Amino acid sequence: MVETVLLVGVVASIFVGFNIGGSSTGITWGPSVGAGIVTKTTAAAVMTFFVFFGGWTVGRNVMKTLSEGIITTDLTLTAGVAVLFFIGLGILVANLFGVPVPTSMTTVGAIAGLGLATDTLNYATIAEILSWWIVTPVLGLWIGVIIGRYVYPAVNRRVRIEKSDGPLLVLDRGGRLPTPAFGPNTTWSEFTTTLVVFVIGCYMAFSAGASNVPNAAAPLVGGVGGLGTDTAIVLATLAIGFGGFTIARRTMESVGGELSDIPLLAALFVMITASTITTTLSWLGIPISLVMATVMTIVGIGWGRATRPVTVREAVTGDVENRDIELGAIVAEEQEATPTPAIGEQEPDEVIDAANLFNPRAIVKYVSMWVIGPSMSTILAYGFFIVVPGVA
Repeated sequence: MVETVLLVGVVASIFVGFNIGGSSTGITWGPSVGAGIVTKTTAAAVMTFFVFFGGWTVGRNVMKTLSEGIITTDLTLTAGVAVLFFIGLGILVANLFGVPVPTSMTTVGAIAGLGLATDTLNYATIAEILSWWIVTPVLGLWIGVIIGRYVYPAVNRRVRIEKSDGPLLVLDRGGRLPTPAFGPNTTWSEFTTTLVVFVIGCYMAFSAGASNVPNAAAPLVGGVGGLGTDTAIVLATLAIGFGGFTIARRTMESVGGELSDIPLLAALFVMITASTITTTLSWLGIPISLVMATVMTIVGIGWGRATRPVTVREAVTGDVENRDIELGAIVAEEQEATPTPAIGEQEPDEVIDAANLFNPRAIVKYVSMWVIGPSMSTILAYGFFIVVPGVA
Protein backbone atom coordinates (compact mmCIF):
# COMPACT_ATOMS: atom_id res chain seq x y z
CA MET A 1 0.00 0.00 0.00
CA VAL A 2 2.78 2.42 0.95
CA GLU A 3 4.61 1.68 -2.30
CA THR A 4 1.49 2.44 -4.34
CA VAL A 5 0.92 5.74 -2.55
CA LEU A 6 4.57 6.69 -3.05
CA LEU A 7 4.36 5.86 -6.76
CA VAL A 8 1.30 8.07 -7.14
CA GLY A 9 3.15 10.79 -5.24
CA VAL A 10 6.19 10.53 -7.50
CA VAL A 11 4.00 10.87 -10.59
CA ALA A 12 2.27 13.91 -9.05
CA SER A 13 5.64 15.42 -8.12
CA ILE A 14 6.91 14.96 -11.69
CA PHE A 15 3.78 16.62 -13.05
CA VAL A 16 4.20 19.60 -10.72
CA GLY A 17 7.92 19.92 -11.46
CA PHE A 18 7.35 19.55 -15.21
CA ASN A 19 4.94 22.50 -15.23
CA ILE A 20 7.20 24.55 -12.97
CA GLY A 21 10.03 23.96 -15.43
CA GLY A 22 7.93 25.16 -18.32
CA SER A 23 6.96 28.34 -16.54
CA SER A 24 10.16 29.30 -14.68
CA THR A 25 12.54 28.51 -17.56
CA GLY A 26 10.61 30.85 -19.84
CA ILE A 27 10.65 33.66 -17.28
CA THR A 28 14.36 33.16 -16.55
CA TRP A 29 15.80 32.74 -20.05
CA GLY A 30 13.13 34.20 -22.35
CA PRO A 31 14.80 37.65 -22.66
CA SER A 32 18.23 36.12 -23.31
CA VAL A 33 16.90 33.68 -25.91
CA GLY A 34 14.96 36.47 -27.61
CA ALA A 35 18.12 38.57 -27.82
CA GLY A 36 20.09 35.69 -29.33
CA ILE A 37 22.45 35.42 -26.35
CA VAL A 38 21.80 31.71 -25.79
CA THR A 39 19.89 28.97 -27.59
CA LYS A 40 16.82 27.29 -26.11
CA THR A 41 18.71 24.04 -25.56
CA THR A 42 21.59 25.78 -23.79
CA ALA A 43 19.13 27.74 -21.66
CA ALA A 44 17.31 24.56 -20.58
CA ALA A 45 20.58 22.78 -19.74
CA VAL A 46 21.97 25.66 -17.69
CA MET A 47 18.59 26.12 -16.04
CA THR A 48 18.53 22.50 -14.91
CA PHE A 49 22.00 22.71 -13.35
CA PHE A 50 21.37 25.91 -11.41
CA VAL A 51 17.88 24.82 -10.35
CA PHE A 52 19.52 21.79 -8.78
CA PHE A 53 22.17 24.01 -7.16
CA GLY A 54 19.53 26.36 -5.73
CA GLY A 55 17.31 23.54 -4.53
CA TRP A 56 20.20 21.60 -2.98
CA THR A 57 21.44 24.62 -0.99
CA VAL A 58 19.01 27.43 -0.17
CA GLY A 59 15.94 25.41 -1.13
CA ARG A 60 16.38 23.13 1.87
CA ASN A 61 15.30 25.99 4.16
CA VAL A 62 12.04 26.41 2.25
CA MET A 63 11.55 22.64 2.20
CA LYS A 64 11.85 22.51 5.98
CA THR A 65 9.19 25.19 6.31
CA LEU A 66 6.79 23.41 3.96
CA SER A 67 7.24 19.95 5.45
CA GLU A 68 7.57 20.89 9.14
CA GLY A 69 6.80 24.53 9.81
CA ILE A 70 3.27 25.18 8.51
CA ILE A 71 1.64 22.38 10.48
CA THR A 72 2.63 21.29 13.97
CA THR A 73 2.89 17.60 13.04
CA ASP A 74 4.93 15.84 10.36
CA LEU A 75 3.43 15.84 6.88
CA THR A 76 2.51 12.20 6.22
CA LEU A 77 3.07 10.55 2.87
CA THR A 78 -0.63 10.21 2.06
CA ALA A 79 -1.31 13.80 3.05
CA GLY A 80 1.69 14.91 0.98
CA VAL A 81 0.34 13.14 -2.10
CA ALA A 82 -3.04 14.84 -1.60
CA VAL A 83 -1.27 18.20 -1.26
CA LEU A 84 0.56 17.57 -4.54
CA PHE A 85 -2.79 16.94 -6.18
CA PHE A 86 -4.05 20.36 -5.11
CA ILE A 87 -0.81 21.99 -6.24
CA GLY A 88 -1.26 20.37 -9.65
CA LEU A 89 -4.87 21.55 -9.73
CA GLY A 90 -3.74 25.09 -9.00
CA ILE A 91 -1.21 24.89 -11.82
CA LEU A 92 -3.91 23.65 -14.19
CA VAL A 93 -6.24 26.53 -13.31
CA ALA A 94 -3.45 29.08 -13.72
CA ASN A 95 -2.54 27.60 -17.10
CA LEU A 96 -6.17 27.82 -18.20
CA PHE A 97 -6.12 31.52 -17.35
CA GLY A 98 -2.79 31.86 -19.15
CA VAL A 99 -0.85 33.40 -16.26
CA PRO A 100 2.43 32.45 -14.54
CA VAL A 101 1.83 29.84 -11.85
CA PRO A 102 2.05 31.08 -8.21
CA THR A 103 3.29 27.63 -7.19
CA SER A 104 4.77 28.55 -3.80
CA MET A 105 1.56 30.26 -2.75
CA THR A 106 -0.57 27.37 -3.97
CA THR A 107 1.62 24.92 -2.04
CA VAL A 108 1.36 26.88 1.18
CA GLY A 109 -2.40 27.16 0.71
CA ALA A 110 -2.84 23.40 0.30
CA ILE A 111 -0.75 22.61 3.39
CA ALA A 112 -2.58 25.32 5.37
CA GLY A 113 -5.89 23.73 4.39
CA LEU A 114 -4.63 20.45 5.82
CA GLY A 115 -3.61 22.23 9.03
CA LEU A 116 -7.00 23.90 9.39
CA ALA A 117 -8.85 20.62 8.85
CA THR A 118 -6.74 18.74 11.39
CA ASP A 119 -6.32 21.62 13.87
CA THR A 120 -2.54 21.48 13.45
CA LEU A 121 -1.96 24.81 11.68
CA ASN A 122 1.01 26.79 12.96
CA TYR A 123 -0.56 30.25 12.97
CA ALA A 124 2.70 32.04 13.80
CA THR A 125 4.43 30.61 10.73
CA ILE A 126 1.46 31.31 8.47
CA ALA A 127 1.26 34.89 9.73
CA GLU A 128 4.96 35.39 8.95
CA ILE A 129 4.56 33.94 5.44
CA LEU A 130 1.47 36.04 4.70
CA SER A 131 3.20 39.20 5.90
CA TRP A 132 6.04 38.57 3.43
CA TRP A 133 3.51 37.95 0.67
CA ILE A 134 2.27 41.49 1.32
CA VAL A 135 5.71 43.05 1.73
CA THR A 136 7.31 41.41 -1.33
CA PRO A 137 5.23 43.05 -4.09
CA VAL A 138 5.52 46.43 -2.35
CA LEU A 139 9.28 45.97 -1.99
CA GLY A 140 9.67 44.91 -5.63
CA LEU A 141 7.55 47.85 -6.77
CA TRP A 142 9.53 50.51 -4.90
CA ILE A 143 12.93 49.07 -5.74
CA GLY A 144 11.78 49.12 -9.35
CA VAL A 145 10.63 52.74 -9.02
CA ILE A 146 14.05 53.80 -7.70
CA ILE A 147 15.84 51.90 -10.48
CA GLY A 148 13.56 53.27 -13.19
CA ARG A 149 13.71 56.84 -11.93
CA TYR A 150 17.38 57.20 -10.99
CA VAL A 151 19.45 54.26 -12.31
CA TYR A 152 18.07 52.80 -15.53
CA PRO A 153 18.08 55.98 -17.70
CA ALA A 154 21.75 56.68 -16.96
CA VAL A 155 22.82 53.07 -17.54
CA ASN A 156 20.69 52.87 -20.69
CA ARG A 157 22.67 55.81 -22.12
CA ARG A 158 26.00 54.07 -21.61
CA VAL A 159 25.31 50.38 -22.17
CA ARG A 160 24.30 48.74 -25.42
CA ILE A 161 23.66 45.01 -25.50
CA GLU A 162 24.11 43.91 -29.10
CA LYS A 163 24.57 40.58 -30.85
CA SER A 164 26.81 40.58 -33.92
CA ASP A 165 26.60 38.10 -36.77
CA GLY A 166 28.48 34.84 -36.34
CA PRO A 167 29.59 32.92 -33.25
CA LEU A 168 30.65 34.72 -30.08
CA LEU A 169 33.67 32.41 -29.60
CA VAL A 170 35.56 30.03 -31.88
CA LEU A 171 38.38 27.54 -31.37
CA ASP A 172 41.77 28.71 -32.59
CA ARG A 173 43.56 25.59 -33.84
CA GLY A 174 46.75 27.38 -34.86
CA GLY A 175 48.72 26.28 -31.79
CA ARG A 176 49.47 22.93 -30.22
CA LEU A 177 46.14 22.91 -28.42
CA PRO A 178 42.87 24.49 -29.57
CA THR A 179 42.22 27.67 -27.59
CA PRO A 180 39.07 29.82 -27.36
CA ALA A 181 39.16 33.02 -29.38
CA PHE A 182 36.73 35.75 -30.33
CA GLY A 183 34.48 35.15 -33.31
CA PRO A 184 35.05 37.13 -36.52
CA ASN A 185 32.74 39.99 -35.45
CA THR A 186 33.00 39.74 -31.65
CA THR A 187 34.18 42.79 -29.70
CA TRP A 188 35.26 43.05 -26.07
CA SER A 189 32.11 45.03 -25.35
CA GLU A 190 29.86 42.35 -26.84
CA PHE A 191 31.72 39.59 -25.02
CA THR A 192 31.49 41.40 -21.67
CA THR A 193 27.80 42.24 -21.93
CA THR A 194 26.97 38.72 -23.12
CA LEU A 195 28.83 37.26 -20.15
CA VAL A 196 26.95 39.57 -17.77
CA VAL A 197 23.61 38.56 -19.29
CA PHE A 198 24.53 34.89 -18.96
CA VAL A 199 25.63 35.22 -15.33
CA ILE A 200 22.42 37.05 -14.41
CA GLY A 201 20.40 34.28 -16.07
CA CYS A 202 22.28 31.70 -14.00
CA TYR A 203 21.56 33.70 -10.84
CA MET A 204 17.85 33.81 -11.61
CA ALA A 205 17.86 30.06 -12.35
CA PHE A 206 19.47 29.49 -8.93
CA SER A 207 16.75 31.62 -7.36
CA ALA A 208 14.05 29.68 -9.20
CA GLY A 209 15.48 26.42 -7.88
CA ALA A 210 15.64 27.72 -4.32
CA SER A 211 11.97 28.68 -4.37
CA ASN A 212 10.43 26.06 -6.68
CA VAL A 213 12.23 22.76 -6.05
CA PRO A 214 10.65 22.53 -2.56
CA ASN A 215 7.17 22.92 -4.06
CA ALA A 216 7.52 19.71 -6.02
CA ALA A 217 9.67 17.87 -3.46
CA ALA A 218 8.61 18.83 0.08
CA PRO A 219 5.21 17.03 0.15
CA LEU A 220 6.98 13.67 -0.38
CA VAL A 221 9.64 14.22 2.30
CA GLY A 222 9.14 12.61 5.69
CA GLY A 223 6.46 10.29 6.90
CA VAL A 224 6.47 6.51 6.76
CA GLY A 225 7.68 5.39 3.34
CA GLY A 226 8.41 8.94 2.13
CA LEU A 227 11.41 10.03 0.14
CA GLY A 228 14.62 11.34 1.63
CA THR A 229 15.36 15.02 1.16
CA ASP A 230 18.22 14.45 -1.29
CA THR A 231 16.21 12.03 -3.42
CA ALA A 232 13.23 14.39 -3.52
CA ILE A 233 15.45 17.29 -4.65
CA VAL A 234 16.93 15.22 -7.47
CA LEU A 235 13.46 14.05 -8.55
CA ALA A 236 12.10 17.60 -8.58
CA THR A 237 15.14 18.89 -10.48
CA LEU A 238 14.80 16.25 -13.21
CA ALA A 239 11.11 17.05 -13.59
CA ILE A 240 11.78 20.79 -13.80
CA GLY A 241 14.57 20.16 -16.30
CA PHE A 242 12.26 18.02 -18.42
CA GLY A 243 9.78 20.88 -18.53
CA GLY A 244 12.58 23.25 -19.47
CA PHE A 245 13.61 21.13 -22.45
CA THR A 246 10.04 20.65 -23.70
CA ILE A 247 7.14 22.99 -22.97
CA ALA A 248 9.43 25.89 -21.97
CA ARG A 249 10.65 26.24 -25.55
CA ARG A 250 7.39 27.93 -26.49
CA THR A 251 7.32 29.94 -23.27
CA MET A 252 10.79 31.31 -23.95
CA GLU A 253 9.55 32.64 -27.29
CA SER A 254 6.49 34.37 -25.90
CA VAL A 255 7.53 35.44 -22.37
CA GLY A 256 6.89 39.12 -21.78
CA GLY A 257 4.58 39.47 -24.75
CA GLU A 258 1.49 40.11 -22.66
CA LEU A 259 2.98 41.75 -19.60
CA SER A 260 5.60 44.02 -21.07
CA ASP A 261 7.71 44.79 -24.12
CA ILE A 262 10.75 46.02 -22.23
CA PRO A 263 14.28 45.94 -23.67
CA LEU A 264 16.86 43.41 -22.52
CA LEU A 265 18.73 45.88 -20.29
CA ALA A 266 15.57 46.66 -18.33
CA ALA A 267 14.81 42.94 -18.14
CA LEU A 268 18.23 42.38 -16.55
CA PHE A 269 17.45 44.92 -13.84
CA VAL A 270 14.18 43.09 -13.23
CA MET A 271 15.93 39.70 -13.07
CA ILE A 272 18.56 40.88 -10.58
CA THR A 273 15.99 42.53 -8.31
CA ALA A 274 13.45 39.69 -8.37
CA SER A 275 16.14 37.02 -7.92
CA THR A 276 17.70 38.81 -4.96
CA ILE A 277 14.36 39.24 -3.20
CA THR A 278 13.40 35.60 -3.84
CA THR A 279 16.77 34.12 -2.88
CA THR A 280 16.93 36.16 0.33
CA LEU A 281 13.45 35.08 1.43
CA SER A 282 14.14 31.47 0.45
CA TRP A 283 17.30 31.56 2.59
CA LEU A 284 15.05 32.71 5.45
CA GLY A 285 12.79 29.73 4.75
CA ILE A 286 9.89 31.78 3.36
CA PRO A 287 8.02 30.16 0.43
CA ILE A 288 7.73 32.98 -2.10
CA SER A 289 6.78 33.30 -5.75
CA LEU A 290 9.51 34.46 -8.12
CA VAL A 291 6.77 35.63 -10.47
CA MET A 292 5.40 37.99 -7.80
CA ALA A 293 8.69 39.84 -7.39
CA THR A 294 9.26 39.87 -11.16
CA VAL A 295 5.90 41.36 -12.10
CA MET A 296 5.96 44.11 -9.50
CA THR A 297 9.56 45.07 -10.31
CA ILE A 298 8.60 45.48 -13.98
CA VAL A 299 5.73 47.74 -12.99
CA GLY A 300 7.97 49.70 -10.60
CA ILE A 301 10.70 50.32 -13.18
CA GLY A 302 8.11 51.53 -15.66
CA TRP A 303 6.50 53.94 -13.22
CA GLY A 304 9.88 55.20 -12.04
CA ARG A 305 10.99 55.83 -15.62
CA ALA A 306 7.70 57.47 -16.54
CA THR A 307 7.59 59.83 -13.55
CA ARG A 308 11.03 61.40 -14.15
CA PRO A 309 9.38 64.60 -15.47
CA VAL A 310 8.01 65.14 -11.94
CA THR A 311 10.33 66.14 -9.10
CA VAL A 312 9.78 64.88 -5.56
CA ARG A 313 8.84 68.41 -4.47
CA GLU A 314 6.23 68.70 -7.23
CA ALA A 315 4.82 65.26 -6.38
CA VAL A 316 4.53 66.17 -2.68
CA THR A 317 2.99 69.60 -3.27
CA GLY A 318 0.78 68.40 -6.11
CA ASP A 319 2.14 71.04 -8.49
CA VAL A 320 2.25 68.81 -11.57
CA GLU A 321 -0.19 70.56 -13.88
CA ASN A 322 2.35 71.09 -16.64
CA ARG A 323 4.02 67.69 -16.38
CA ASP A 324 2.99 64.72 -18.50
CA ILE A 325 3.44 61.23 -17.10
CA GLU A 326 3.41 58.47 -19.71
CA LEU A 327 3.52 54.73 -19.11
CA GLY A 328 5.47 54.10 -22.31
CA ALA A 329 8.75 55.60 -21.15
CA ILE A 330 10.67 52.40 -20.53
CA VAL A 331 10.02 50.82 -23.92
CA ALA A 332 11.16 53.77 -26.01
CA GLU A 333 14.32 53.48 -28.06
CA GLU A 334 16.30 56.56 -27.06
CA GLN A 335 18.63 58.00 -29.66
CA GLU A 336 22.29 58.22 -28.73
CA ALA A 337 22.38 61.91 -29.61
CA THR A 338 19.51 62.70 -27.25
CA PRO A 339 20.72 63.37 -23.69
CA THR A 340 18.83 61.77 -20.84
CA PRO A 341 16.61 64.51 -19.34
CA ALA A 342 17.27 65.46 -15.74
CA ILE A 343 14.68 64.84 -13.04
CA GLY A 344 11.84 67.31 -13.56
CA GLU A 345 12.49 67.85 -17.27
CA GLN A 346 10.10 66.71 -19.98
CA GLU A 347 10.97 63.52 -21.87
CA PRO A 348 11.69 63.63 -25.63
CA ASP A 349 8.85 62.89 -28.04
CA GLU A 350 10.08 59.38 -28.87
CA VAL A 351 9.69 58.49 -25.19
CA ILE A 352 6.34 60.15 -24.68
CA ASP A 353 4.81 58.49 -27.74
CA ALA A 354 6.06 54.97 -26.93
CA ALA A 355 3.64 52.09 -26.51
CA ASN A 356 2.27 51.42 -23.05
CA LEU A 357 4.66 49.81 -20.57
CA PHE A 358 2.30 47.09 -19.52
CA ASN A 359 -1.19 45.81 -20.07
CA PRO A 360 -3.22 46.83 -16.97
CA ARG A 361 -5.63 43.95 -17.54
CA ALA A 362 -2.72 41.50 -17.45
CA ILE A 363 -1.51 42.98 -14.16
CA VAL A 364 -4.98 42.66 -12.64
CA LYS A 365 -5.19 39.06 -13.84
CA TYR A 366 -1.80 38.18 -12.35
CA VAL A 367 -2.50 39.81 -9.01
CA SER A 368 -5.92 38.14 -8.89
CA MET A 369 -4.25 34.75 -9.27
CA TRP A 370 -2.00 35.54 -6.31
CA VAL A 371 -5.20 35.74 -4.26
CA ILE A 372 -7.33 33.14 -6.02
CA GLY A 373 -4.58 30.47 -6.29
CA PRO A 374 -3.71 29.99 -2.61
CA SER A 375 -7.29 30.69 -1.50
CA MET A 376 -8.66 27.99 -3.79
CA SER A 377 -6.03 25.43 -2.76
CA THR A 378 -6.68 26.20 0.93
CA ILE A 379 -10.45 25.81 0.62
CA LEU A 380 -10.27 22.65 -1.48
CA ALA A 381 -7.66 21.03 0.75
CA TYR A 382 -9.62 21.95 3.86
CA GLY A 383 -12.80 20.45 2.44
CA PHE A 384 -11.00 17.29 1.31
CA PHE A 385 -9.31 16.59 4.64
CA ILE A 386 -12.57 17.30 6.51
CA VAL A 387 -14.47 14.81 4.34
CA VAL A 388 -11.64 12.24 4.28
CA PRO A 389 -9.87 12.69 7.63
CA GLY A 390 -8.14 9.32 7.43
CA VAL A 391 -5.86 10.57 4.64
CA ALA A 392 -4.21 13.06 7.00
